[in-house]
Amino acid sequence: MTNKLYMENPYLREIESIIINKQYKNNQYHITLDRTIFYPHLSGGQPRDRGTINNIEVVDVYENGDDIVHVINKDINSKYVKIAIDWNNRFDLMQQHSGQHLLSSSFYRLFNAKTIGFRIGEEYAYIDIEKSSLTDGEISQIEYLSNKIIQSNFMIKSYFVTNAELSKVSLRQSPPNLQYTRIIEIDGIDTVACGGTHVNNTGEIALVKIRKWRHYKGSIRIEFICGNRAIKDYTWKSKYINEISLLLSSRDKDAFKKTKLLFENNQNLEKENKLLRQDLYKYKGELLMNKSRSFNKINYIVHKFTNTSLKEIKLIAYNLNNQPGLIQIYGNSNLETGQFLLARSKDLNINLKYMLQGISRNMKIKGGGSPQTIQGKVDLKELDLFMDMFYKEIRSHYKA
Repeated sequence: MTNKLYMENPYLREIESIIINKQYKNNQYHITLDRTIFYPHLSGGQPRDRGTINNIEVVDVYENGDDIVHVINKDINSKYVKIAIDWNNRFDLMQQHSGQHLLSSSFYRLFNAKTIGFRIGEEYAYIDIEKSSLTDGEISQIEYLSNKIIQSNFMIKSYFVTNAELSKVSLRQSPPNLQYTRIIEIDGIDTVACGGTHVNNTGEIALVKIRKWRHYKGSIRIEFICGNRAIKDYTWKSKYINEISLLLSSRDKDAFKKTKLLFENNQNLEKENKLLRQDLYKYKGELLMNKSRSFNKINYIVHKFTNTSLKEIKLIAYNLNNQPGLIQIYGNSNLETGQFLLARSKDLNINLKYMLQGISRNMKIKGGGSPQTIQGKVDLKELDLFMDMFYKEIRSHYKA
């Protein structure tokens, strides 16, 4: 059984240990030590510790019964080893985990809402609480209480109790049925069973900040950050707010109001521009319609654009599609590429997609579509030929 020193003293950064078992699996070495300071991955929602064994990076840490197994990519020949954890990473996890206990306690104290899930991610931490709804005002209450406790610098104690002793401990939530239970107690504030690593006092959590929340599988998922993560979050947000304020020539407190006004004005301009574009495409369509050719009661528009977006050509074609008995054949010489778009009225019985397949047997074409509309690319030198072939093929189909 591995002696888990992180349970007793999470502030240990380096120790010497003895290899008691080593296995080679999947091109990696799985090493069990007589004692360790490495926390196993996702035990109770907390990620593993990072660090080294004899300066070799530990790539994974997991539980195997009562043992902790460390995974490395290189072999170690000595029996005695020196292990070291990444302290910055460890302290960050301690801040997040202790902050979670505090946050969960505040939800339970203020709203009788139990925590049913917990996870620490790379950037943010999460808890799932049993609550049907949540308001901004309630979030403010939770943050105020949690940070007030942080500022009061209460002690955070850890200790083991037997099942017999457990009945005398007032816990926020019931623990699993184990022979010995490890208790994390925020002095006079919160008591809960937990196997994670924690700071010694609430002051070391520094700050708890809820970023956002959403409904999740019948509960509410809270995204939060603590300590140095919260400070980093505030730093980049403050930087962006200041830069936005400079762009808007406003005070930082007025940046949101000004940005909202700009957004609303932009939406109105977009609506106006959309109406103007529709009128423009309608007008361009009418000009093309005036130049159309008529054979056997079918009108043909054959036109080549220059450096026009295919999106604009589509909109012109779309506005004309309500015209009966109309075939639209458009080409577009765009830099070194020839583009095409063909469309027919719904009342015409001709399969443009099938016709494209026939022409592509004699010409290199990239494209496709539906029986009513096709589009694609062809060599710029062959664009005129392609348009003419299609025009003649359709006329032949209708025996004009």
